[in-house]
Amino acid sequence: MLAAERKLRIIDYVRQYNTATISTLAKEFNVHEATIRRDLNDIEQEGTLRRTHGGVIVEQWTHDEPSFAERSTHNLEQKMRIGQMAASLVEDGDHIIIDSGTTTLHIAKNLVHRSNITVVTNDMNVAAELKDAPRIKVILTGGELYPSSYMLNGMFTEHVLRSLHTLKAFIGTPALHPQHGLMHPEAPLVPAKQAMIRAAREIFVVTDDTKIGKLSLHMVAPNSSIHNLITGKEASEQDLHPFVESGIRVYTV
Repeated sequence: MLAAERKLRIIDYVRQYNTATISTLAKEFNVHEATIRRDLNDIEQEGTLRRTHGGVIVEQWTHDEPSFAERSTHNLEQKMRIGQMAASLVEDGDHIIIDSGTTTLHIAKNLVHRSNITVVTNDMNVAAELKDAPRIKVILTGGELYPSSYMLNGMFTEHVLRSLHTLKAFIGTPALHPQHGLMHPEAPLVPAKQAMIRAAREIFVVTDDTKIGKLSLHMVAPNSSIHNLITGKEASEQDLHPFVESGIRVYTV
């Protein structure tokens, strides 16, 4: 069996059974474990499968996002740490964009006592968090309200973002892949995120470790558009290595 054919059959096998060890694959295809390891290295570089200790798993897909209420309590302590770190990277005098999301909300919570900062956001929760901060100017993008999350989105949101230029943008995501970059399951939410990225000089992706390595249907931006990644210390070195290799500054907290 040629190597190319064997790799395709490995992918089919793992997708069928969801997981397999190196020894299982070696027996299945009647080759040495060293050969399977080489095959898996090649397949992983292509972003099709993701390796674990001693085995492999199928790349995990994000097909939809849980409700805002569910997301707001999931990995809460990690999101609080990420928010604190992200806020520490904002300097007095900065003009920044804060994307809508449960992780980005914690950035706002850590900015309330800061001075001379302008925050552009499409999230009414972020705006409400900063409403009593006397030395922070808040600009809401406007747009169609998503009542379940208090997010603003759509044509008006994109129009405002296209008219702005900021120093930094803090972007949340349900999926961040080492080969395919920022991804999202919902097409209507992609253009606003892309507009935020175009509007800012420096891009910070803020996401908990469970989103790293995930694939989704729609590509928002390649990893070359990302300057910084802030995630929890729970993220493995193996998962973060491709982002470091691509030149992204990675913060783990």
